[in-house]
Amino acid sequence: MILGAMDTPDDTLDALGLLCPLPVLKARKRLGALRPGQVLEMQADDPAAVVDVPHFCAEAGHALLEMKTEGTVLTFLIRRA
Repeated sequence: MILGAMDTPDDTLDALGLLCPLPVLKARKRLGALRPGQVLEMQADDPAAVVDVPHFCAEAGHALLEMKTEGTVLTFLIRRA
């Protein structure tokens, strides 16, 4: 299930200003507190997150629902496995 226009994430994580590997480490911790199927929205501005977050999701079995860029801010929607 993909989030619709009216849906909101179950939790949000502001990883702006953090450099690799901190955005992924904080996402892992936050996702661990969610129930399977819940969605985390994370914002980051570390350019390495474009590679690190999808790789983390693939390795951990989480679904990367969306990755978008607005200026230097990357927004990820991750569904917990």
